[in-house]
Amino acid sequence: MKASTKDIAQGKMHQAKGKVKEVVGAALNNRDLEIEGQDESLNGKIQEKIGHVEKIIER
Repeated sequence: MKASTKDIAQGKMHQAKGKVKEVVGAALNNRDLEIEGQDESLNGKIQEKIGHVEKIIER
């Protein structure tokens, strides 16, 4: 698997995990978990964008 494809897949996974943490944190009124989820989701979006850029550069 190419690095770009791997980054895209991992980025989407981190976004999903982050969203789950956000929702659970909000439901449990746990601000720290909610913020951790937002952070992980943002990092996932960044990783996914990096994968897209790498894919363009590979061409």
